[in-house]
Amino acid sequence: MKLLKIETGNFMADGGALFGVIPKLMWSKEYPADGNNYCNLTMRCLLIDMGDRKVLIDTGAGTKQSDKFYSWHYLNGEATLLNSLVSAGYQPDDITDVVLTHLHWDHCGGCVVYDEKKRPQLMFEKAKHWVSKTQWDNYVQPNSREGVVYFPDNMMPVYEAGLLNFIEHDGMIMDGIEVRLLNGHTQGNVLPIIHTPQGAIAFMGDLIPVLPSIRLPWVSAYDTQPLESIKEKQEFLNEAVQKHITLFFEHDYYVECCTVKKVENRFVADKQFNLEVFASAIQ
Repeated sequence: MKLLKIETGNFMADGGALFGVIPKLMWSKEYPADGNNYCNLTMRCLLIDMGDRKVLIDTGAGTKQSDKFYSWHYLNGEATLLNSLVSAGYQPDDITDVVLTHLHWDHCGGCVVYDEKKRPQLMFEKAKHWVSKTQWDNYVQPNSREGVVYFPDNMMPVYEAGLLNFIEHDGMIMDGIEVRLLNGHTQGNVLPIIHTPQGAIAFMGDLIPVLPSIRLPWVSAYDTQPLESIKEKQEFLNEAVQKHITLFFEHDYYVECCTVKKVENRFVADKQFNLEVFASAIQ
């Protein structure tokens, strides 16, 4: 098994939205912001190469939305999904499975691209695309908060091509890859956990978007059910401490991975390291 990070670029998010009710006086000591209160976030995906199966978790924002939309989010960085895959030695047709944590624009936008005539084309034409059934239902009939972050052209071409696989329960979706269904950030949010000979690594997505969000009350204002998010985070972090699960951050610009320990009644980051450190131990 090989694990590789696939960088797809960065975007800026308001720090108040990222950290919810936590005062800037507190969170700005842990995560930098610019003069407009914006924090830089990555869209860091994960590729799991198991030989016969090559699994990509999330696909970044893509490039299909309007310039006006992207201007609100200040996309930055040179990395793209395709270039990162090619640099790692892969082509889109090599990918057999795409696991999507959820269908907000910054997690699934790379599944579909436009050709020169603005016609949608699948990035991964040979891949099964995994998404929870609850999240799909939410995407098709969104609530008033999430409607603005779901775009039909990000996923409907995948559905119409018959490439969607719905996840309806917690469990293993293939050898070595477990999924848990959560509801705090959005209904049917998927937490993937990759089991390796050297231990498990969890793709945190928006359950814990950046390292400072390990603190239980530090819940994003984007979460639709913040109290549920806190409960889900606490349950997962207790397990991460007990089972020595490594956390892989999708959005933290500064830290790729960490382990967790419990100090009195608080969860805190222990060791911080790049994915390559974890990946080299299993090759």
